[in-house]
Amino acid sequence: MTGLRYVYAVCRPFGAPLQAQLAGVAGDPPRLLTHHGLVAVVSHVPEADFAEEPFHAHLEDLDWLTTVARAHQGVIDALTTVTTPLPLRLGTVFRDDSGVRTMMEAREESFLRTLDRLDGRVEWGVKVFVEAEQTPDPAAPPPRKPASGRDYLRQRRMETKSHDDLWQRAEAFSTHLHETLSGCAEDSRLHAPQNPTLSGASGRNVLNAAYLVPRAESEKFVETVERTRDGAPGIRVELTGPWAAYSFAGEESVAGEEGA
Repeated sequence: MTGLRYVYAVCRPFGAPLQAQLAGVAGDPPRLLTHHGLVAVVSHVPEADFAEEPFHAHLEDLDWLTTVARAHQGVIDALTTVTTPLPLRLGTVFRDDSGVRTMMEAREESFLRTLDRLDGRVEWGVKVFVEAEQTPDPAAPPPRKPASGRDYLRQRRMETKSHDDLWQRAEAFSTHLHETLSGCAEDSRLHAPQNPTLSGASGRNVLNAAYLVPRAESEKFVETVERTRDGAPGIRVELTGPWAAYSFAGEESVAGEEGA
C-alpha cells in the first residue's frame, strides 16, 4: 500500500503482539518500523487527506477529526497494554519509511531518555467539578415566594453566599486532593480547566490534573481517589485512565513533515 507514513508512537522493541485485526487511522493496520534501539509504530495514510494542506482543511471537519482521533487513540491504547509508548501528536506523518527513520535518528537520545523516565508508568487523569445545580431534596418544602422586594433581595444574597461557599469549598477540596495525589505519584501536571461547551461535561471544572503513576501502584492510586468521591456534597470527582503518559512526554510529541 502506498501513501504517507502516519506515526502513532515511539517505543522500545517489545515481544508481545498487538491486538489481532487492530485498525489504525484510515483503516490501515499499524506495523513496527525498527531503527537502532527504537521502534516507531506506523501505518499508511492517503496523501489526499494527510498532506499538510488537506490535513489543515480537515481540522474544520469535526466528524473527520473525531474519527482520526479515535483510531489514533485506539492504537495508543493497544500499545499501552503491551509496552510503554511515547505517543506522538495527532497527525504526525512523514513521506516514507526513510523520513521516519531520519526523525528517530535525530531524536534518538531524547527519545531513549524520555522512555527510560516513563518505563512502567501510566497516566491517570483526575478532574473535580462543582455541580451546576444542587439536586433538590424531594422531601423539602417548596421555596417560599418573596413577600416584598426587600425579601427577594435577601433571598438572592443568601443564594449568592451559598454559591460562593460551595466554590470556596471546592477550591479547598481540589487543593487538598491534588496535594494528596501528588504524594502518591511520581510526577503531576495541572492543565487549564475544561470549557464545558467543548467538553460536554456538566458543572464547572475546578481541577484538571494528570498524574504519572507506576503501573504497579495504580490500584493504590485509584483507591485513594475513590475514597474522596462521596465526601464533598455538590462536588464531583472524575477519574480516567490508565493512559499512555501524554502529559509527561514533553517536547517529544512532535509533528512530522506533512501533518500538523
